[in-house]
Amino acid sequence: MAIISFLGFTILVAVIAYLATRSTDEGTSDGYFLGGRSLTAGVIAGSLLLTNLSTEQIVGLNGSAYESGLSVMAWETLAAIAMVVTALFLLPRYLKGGLTTVPGFLADRFDVTTKTLTSGLFLTGYVVVLLPVILYSGSVAISGMFEVPELFGISETAALWLCVWGIGIIGSIYAVFGGLKAVAVSDSINAIGLLIGGILIPIFGLMAIGDGSIMDGISTMVDANPQKFKSMGSETDPVPFHTIFTGMMLVQLFYWGTNQQIIQRALGAKDLAEGQKGLLLGSFIKILGPLIVVLPGLIAYHMFDGGLSSVDDAYPKLVNAVLPASLLGFFAAVLFGAILSSFNSVLNSSVTLFGVDIYKQHINPSADEKTVVKYGKMFGIILAIAAMFIAPLIANAGSLFDYLQEINGIYSIPILTIIFVGYVTKYVPAIAAKIGLLSGSILYILSQFIMKPMFIENAKVAAGVNESTEPSVIAAIESSAYPHFLDVMAILFILNVVIMLIIGKLYPRKEAFELAYTKQVDITPYKYVNQIGIAIIVIVVGIYWYFA
Repeated sequence: MAIISFLGFTILVAVIAYLATRSTDEGTSDGYFLGGRSLTAGVIAGSLLLTNLSTEQIVGLNGSAYESGLSVMAWETLAAIAMVVTALFLLPRYLKGGLTTVPGFLADRFDVTTKTLTSGLFLTGYVVVLLPVILYSGSVAISGMFEVPELFGISETAALWLCVWGIGIIGSIYAVFGGLKAVAVSDSINAIGLLIGGILIPIFGLMAIGDGSIMDGISTMVDANPQKFKSMGSETDPVPFHTIFTGMMLVQLFYWGTNQQIIQRALGAKDLAEGQKGLLLGSFIKILGPLIVVLPGLIAYHMFDGGLSSVDDAYPKLVNAVLPASLLGFFAAVLFGAILSSFNSVLNSSVTLFGVDIYKQHINPSADEKTVVKYGKMFGIILAIAAMFIAPLIANAGSLFDYLQEINGIYSIPILTIIFVGYVTKYVPAIAAKIGLLSGSILYILSQFIMKPMFIENAKVAAGVNESTEPSVIAAIESSAYPHFLDVMAILFILNVVIMLIIGKLYPRKEAFELAYTKQVDITPYKYVNQIGIAIIVIVVGIYWYFA
């Protein structure tokens, strides 16, 4: 029954997406990459949320909550503020410039080489980190909910490979052959199901703990594990409280304001007002995020007595344990849609970056739009296959969400730095942007993957750590031996900005940069954008203060 309902809902979404997109001319760059610049607020908000709320988020962050408690809610609550900043500051500038890709701005502001380096950084991060993590986390969820090893009589490793390739092939069909509009429409349908199903999981979980009463379930959990309900993270937690004011907001601004896979939805808006409304609607719904991506992890910790072998098993095991059999297939289909959403969103963005910023720019400048789309699709297929081979290899990466955020720093902070400096200054030259990109990436790799392990190992040796040392003691030693990666991001951001400003002072551009209006879409802002933006920020601060 579960498999029938799973297949039925999945096929229904595919049919609706096909019917809704068959009139879009996807032989042009705007048609294929930006849905013909026709997306409305509801579609933008739904697509934004589902691109974000996929299994690397649902499985990974719930696993982090299972391990570390409520403090990881900062990843969700502060996202709403970043979306408001994007709506107010970045999106008007993006649409004024008629951008198809974020690096496209960098070609005008600095030079083509800067744009190409940035696109290359994005693509490297997508294929090596993001696409494999999405495939792996999605496979863990589907395999856990349907008990694929038992169903087919195969090993867990074989089940992982089976699910990875199944998700990868179907996701590639959506993204490579359907374009952005097919992705966005299917996202919007699945977003509704994911919000409903996502909230049902903690409800059923709390009722199971509280013998039918949600409030009793909450009381039982808090009484049994009070240490898990401290929203201000300690120095040994994944999100120490002070990092909210250092690197956390930088990560959020990069993700929601400059990351091609996310902002491409807003770039496809039919006008600025619709784009802003989509971002504001998405940010308001995002406030509910902790109910879906944090609370289930806390419930799983109580229900399984903290005894799971992998923290990333927390969410799929909980779903399998508390969701009625009649709803399991539907929710698995919605979650499968969320997996596809993130996978095909990143893939579609990769195809866009390659087609527009690399193929058209450097390989075949005289190519017409159909040729650009054609070779972009071919690149997408190669990228998808590479990601499918890499995905099973990250099975032992530890806490999935923490791993993803730390690795992303290699390209997120350098890119955010040059976009920030590009928009707030007029005379900083192209050479400063190139140095900012390279120094940001190299210094972060040197810090996190060479110096950090060395410092931690020396601290452990000095403290006499051995096999009998308590895990909590080891965690305390590791956290005190080296700065948190969010602090490192903040330090490098400031350092890179200073370096770029100094270069701009010594070797300024000959002429001030002015952002030209391309008249691709109407850039009249939504008349209530400031009031609603302020209201959302107040609500977020209030919620965080209440739980803190």
